[in-house]
Amino acid sequence: MILGKNFSNLKVILVEPKGPLNVGSIARLCSNFDVEELRIVSPKCDIFSLEARKMALKGQEFLEHCMIFDNLEKAIFDCDLILASTGRIDVKKDSFIESSEDIFNWTKSFKKINNLAIIFGREERGLTNSELLLANKTFNIPTSQTNPSLNLSHAVSIVLYELNKPSKKNLNNELKVFNLASSKEVHYTFVEIEEMLLRVGYLLKHTSKAKISKFKNFILSANTSMHEINVLRGIVHQINWFLNNSKKK
Repeated sequence: MILGKNFSNLKVILVEPKGPLNVGSIARLCSNFDVEELRIVSPKCDIFSLEARKMALKGQEFLEHCMIFDNLEKAIFDCDLILASTGRIDVKKDSFIESSEDIFNWTKSFKKINNLAIIFGREERGLTNSELLLANKTFNIPTSQTNPSLNLSHAVSIVLYELNKPSKKNLNNELKVFNLASSKEVHYTFVEIEEMLLRVGYLLKHTSKAKISKFKNFILSANTSMHEINVLRGIVHQINWFLNNSKKK
């Protein structure tokens, strides 16, 4: 059985784009693939320029109504599932960057995903490590190792096409209910964990970010559910309560 797309309210998020032609082309793609909203974080070009509008064609409404944010957290924290695209090919052993094919097959294993967002980084250097950790999943598009870098709008076109391809999965008990912990919940849980571990002396200030990132990567790769992240956060709250009250005795 061939199924249609299993997501809604798709948001394309661009981080600090520098090229108005790219922005215009992506606005047109948003129209081609029924994207709900184009969001831009700290644009480095005039996204309403004549160049951008000429490239957008029937996608001009996405330029006119795009939401602009001053940081990535604000742009994504109302979304349920966040995917981040990266062009990196120097993947380390402890990295959790997956192939685009694996990610898209994984998303199609769910019955329904509300408020899906896809993040695309800067044309010249992509997303930072801390920005990648804001996503539930990070993927790259396989390209030639001699010339791995894709144009930003080309990358967006490939991703939107692959996401919208019909699934051939059978409905007989194969599709799961989507219940992953949101990026927002994971982020704030690890803010609390880092503060707690610094407080008890397990982490040192100058190395805490690197160590907590590995732990966060592990939680994200485990497809942690909302219930599981709430249990983890409850443990942290109880430890903090004990630390606060033990000092009063």
